[in-house]
Amino acid sequence: MRIVILAPPGVQSLDIVGPAEVFWEAARRLGDMSKYDIQIMSTGAASIGGTGQLRFLADRTIFDPDEPIDTLLVAGDPSFQEVDQEVIDWLRRRVPTVRRYGSICTGVFLLAAAGLLDGKRITTHWECAPKFSKDFPHIQLDADAIFLRDGALITAAGVTAGIDLALSLVEEDYGREVALIVARYMVMFMKRPGGQSQFSAHLVGQMSETTLIQKAQEYILSHLGSSLAIDTIAQQVGMSTRNFGRVFRQELGITPVDFIAAARTDAARRLLEDTNQPLQRIATSCGFGDVSAMRRAFAKTIGVSPNEYRLRFQNNQTGGRSRTLPPVLAMQTALKAMAHAESGPA
Repeated sequence: MRIVILAPPGVQSLDIVGPAEVFWEAARRLGDMSKYDIQIMSTGAASIGGTGQLRFLADRTIFDPDEPIDTLLVAGDPSFQEVDQEVIDWLRRRVPTVRRYGSICTGVFLLAAAGLLDGKRITTHWECAPKFSKDFPHIQLDADAIFLRDGALITAAGVTAGIDLALSLVEEDYGREVALIVARYMVMFMKRPGGQSQFSAHLVGQMSETTLIQKAQEYILSHLGSSLAIDTIAQQVGMSTRNFGRVFRQELGITPVDFIAAARTDAARRLLEDTNQPLQRIATSCGFGDVSAMRRAFAKTIGVSPNEYRLRFQNNQTGGRSRTLPPVLAMQTALKAMAHAESGPA
């Protein structure tokens, strides 16, 4: 099947390379390179300048005669260049002819400008979200999710999220085991579910500039099974409880309690994905105390129960089954506050 990646000038290079490597490796593992025919489509020029001082030779341009496309992905441009009307016209003509379509990072702006997202639920990189909501207030945006599927449409946050998007399409086409083999070959930490938050407790933990707060985070992450009283943590780093809470929130934008809750949920998710441990053991080891408390935490932050999460995302090698469930709702935790930290768009 033909995968076409539309690359605007100034494209985020990994928006092309990441998904392309996933599809290429999947075809290689399947023993048939025709399983995925990957093409780079330019908006006019034969050569496309990308980030990281990389350049790409286009296989085709939007002005060439139309050929069949199975999956059309629009890559992002971090510089937010003006929308080209000829690109919009091409998208309006071609998208209705493809089986599925989507965007990576700011590629979503082109689809929105073409009127192809009306009534859809989409995502993009968190740093681009305010501009998108301002430009297209009528489109439902979830700025937290890694990627989202809505019918034939799939949108991703950007950069590494494009890899997650591609892996989900490989799983859809050829099964979960093939997608996991590709993920392992690419030395990915895990195959992340689309509804997973763009932010995790471990990522937030890297944002602190204060050594004592970093020490507190390390203590929390290594003692999730303990009660983790705030005054106890403050004592561990030699701070008063009040000052600890103030500095922690100032550094990370979230409270210690919210950080602990997110870290426990992160840990439980990994155990559900990678082990066959009983739910009670997971709940205890992650500090929830009992399954009911863990179930409430999952319902609040992920939108499904621990059992449903395991059925959908557990690695087959640990005995889990691959099963289709409704899309997992994005994690709605206080970690969204991290969106105010400094970082470049995908």
